[in-house]
Amino acid sequence: MKNNIYLFLLFIFISVTGFAQITGIIRGNVKDKNTQETIIGAIISLDGTTNGTTTDIDGNFKLNVPVGTYNLQASFLGYTTLIKYNIAVTSGNAQTVNFELESVSSELSEVTVTFDKGKSAVATDMITPLSVQQLTTEEIKSNPGGSFDVSRVVQTLPGVGGSGGGAARNDIIIRGGAPNENVYYVDGIEIPVLNHFQTQGSSGGAQGILNVSFIEDVKLSSSAFDAKYDNALASTFVIKQRQGNPEKLSGNVRLSFTEAVATLEGPLGKKTDYLISGRKSYLDYLFKLIDLPIRPNFYDFQYKVTHKFNDKTTLTAIGVGAIDNFSFGETKNASPENEYFRRSLPIINQWNYTTGFTLRHLIKKGYINFAISRNMFNNQLDRFEDAQYNDETKRNFKLRSQEIENKFRMDVNKYTNGWKISYGVVGQYVKYNTKLFNKLSSAIYDSIGNVIFPGLIVNFKSDMEFFKYGAFGQVAKNVFNEKLLISLGLRTDMNSFMNDGNNPLNTLSPRLSMSYHLAKKFDITGSVGTYYKIPTYTSLGYKNVNGEFVNKSMKYIRSNHYVLGTQYLPNEALRFTLEGFYKQYSNYPVSKTNGTSLANQGTDFGSIGSEAIQSTGNGETYGFEFFVQQKLVKKIFYVFSYTYVRSQYSGIDNKLIASSWDNQHLISTTLGYKFGKNWQLGLKYRFAGGNPYTPFDLNLSQQNYALLGTGVLDYNNINSQRLKNFSQLDFRLDKKINFRKTSLNLFIDFQNVLMSVQYGAPYYTFKRTADNSGFETTDGKPLKTDGSNGIPVILKNESKTVTPSIGFTFEF
Repeated sequence: MKNNIYLFLLFIFISVTGFAQITGIIRGNVKDKNTQETIIGAIISLDGTTNGTTTDIDGNFKLNVPVGTYNLQASFLGYTTLIKYNIAVTSGNAQTVNFELESVSSELSEVTVTFDKGKSAVATDMITPLSVQQLTTEEIKSNPGGSFDVSRVVQTLPGVGGSGGGAARNDIIIRGGAPNENVYYVDGIEIPVLNHFQTQGSSGGAQGILNVSFIEDVKLSSSAFDAKYDNALASTFVIKQRQGNPEKLSGNVRLSFTEAVATLEGPLGKKTDYLISGRKSYLDYLFKLIDLPIRPNFYDFQYKVTHKFNDKTTLTAIGVGAIDNFSFGETKNASPENEYFRRSLPIINQWNYTTGFTLRHLIKKGYINFAISRNMFNNQLDRFEDAQYNDETKRNFKLRSQEIENKFRMDVNKYTNGWKISYGVVGQYVKYNTKLFNKLSSAIYDSIGNVIFPGLIVNFKSDMEFFKYGAFGQVAKNVFNEKLLISLGLRTDMNSFMNDGNNPLNTLSPRLSMSYHLAKKFDITGSVGTYYKIPTYTSLGYKNVNGEFVNKSMKYIRSNHYVLGTQYLPNEALRFTLEGFYKQYSNYPVSKTNGTSLANQGTDFGSIGSEAIQSTGNGETYGFEFFVQQKLVKKIFYVFSYTYVRSQYSGIDNKLIASSWDNQHLISTTLGYKFGKNWQLGLKYRFAGGNPYTPFDLNLSQQNYALLGTGVLDYNNINSQRLKNFSQLDFRLDKKINFRKTSLNLFIDFQNVLMSVQYGAPYYTFKRTADNSGFETTDGKPLKTDGSNGIPVILKNESKTVTPSIGFTFEF
């Protein structure tokens, strides 16, 4: 009897334990990649298990599975099988995984099919079959040293470099191109400002704006761009956001030493769902704690609302915005570096937003997209001589500027008889206004006080309004039993402002891409194309002393791309790629003031381009990339990339010289290992050859330091010096704790754990007195306005700081 009781209690314990097993949810949707029609009855299975389901009448699926990490597979008759890796399932938020399957041509008979397209090295994108890399939300979240920032994480990919000096900024340099040669699209809406404290006239900044909790995946194309994207010379970033939870209110909170982020999602009705988030930074407190004078502080906000009218029509509304403030505070230590920052950097007050709607309507064998959006960037910069912030007589820089764009795009996409066809039109209404006061140099006097040089001051007010418009078309088809893919595109762009802006032939940009399937595991790819970018609004809106737009004769910047590569796919989870590239530039903006190419600018906090320009510069970048990617198998995943790149641009003399992005060698590798009990280790190593930089003109620097708070570069020796190599190892450790309906992810992230020295361009300053009450001078008298009695000091810009980040993400 007693034994029976023990057996009964054991049975109850096992039963309760089984029912108490902690589970999570995977949900998603399966569509035809080319027509966007839902696929009913697609088979969804967890790789290596018997757990699975099928999609319903709306193409949706839902799986309840034990918490853990899985590879998820979608398959359907007549379509290629697709596997998505490293799906982390917790008991908190439901994991959203969407599939877009590509159909196998119905023209092929069973006899002629000699390879399984889902397990072969064929191009996964008909329009852009090469120079493409993708990142999932899990890869972004768990990237060591990535700080949940897309711009930092992509630096692990081949061909991607950064600006000199390490991790102070997240400028993205693709295959030797300037930071402003990239374009960014989120759910079909262009996002011109993607960073906090963004440099006007460029695209880099200190920290990304986008919330990683919204992101489903990121696609980077470094050539062979889809014709529907304008202004891309180096790359396109196509960011796809997931939909909100359609069943219940859920979300997450992320808290660390540097920021707090809250995300909410849920249904607004049977056919509507939403995502909304807000973030506040604590960088100002951190920098005060480590005794730096700079006080950066920012907020950002984001939303997405999706409404499905019916089976054929879906409306999506998105919005991204940020508020940035950058000022200075007192420090305990009056080091030369701290004093240099006070006098050389501007006070920054910025805000920006992008908001838009996309409407997708399914038609027979295809779909139509309509997109309307508005974006605005408000930029205020102030700098004062000797950091005398409240004395207007000491002002040496003032900028008040706004950029506003109102955009419309329509594109038609059809897939019929194996042909993928897309075409469309775009239109924009642009407003730009600015007020700029900039003292570039001080007056120079002789020994008896006569003015030799009156000094140089830029002072103008500008307002302009104009239209931009364009048209594009693209066709692609697999031929020869789907072994050869051919993609052809054509685009033209015009505007109503530039002198030759209305001539469509000036920006006619054809492009051709091909991918040939050599064998089961090999293919070769190639592309050639021409791409154009309109000059920046800061350049177009510049006025001379007579109030004239002097840059209206500028031309669209042109870049010709030539790429050849190969891909080897031993299995579905392992991929090798090798690509060689050559890019040729013309019509690049060159400064009439100093004769240098604007391609070298863009990594200083402030604004660039507001000067007299001529479109006579040339350039070239070339090199090759090698990439290895192992998706999650068992417990390990890794990527490795090596890039050899040379980057050269010419100034007013038409002589090609090394650009500021001529790293020559780029190495990146990331390793992830999943231990038991939901522990995960991540390591990331990056190496980059030293960036070229320009030395100071010692005479002009001494004459102008009192005014500018920094040195004047010697443009006769542009990029004649080179920094030492950059290297950094980052470490990250995650622990996921799953409760019944919630989860907690604890993380610790260390950047530069080996304390490698990171080098930046040196600083020019004057020696200060021991008590920091003023500048030490050669004659013991106050510093003269021409700096002739100052004592110049060249400060090394070197650091070997370990940057820790400790925090948690709570999901519910």
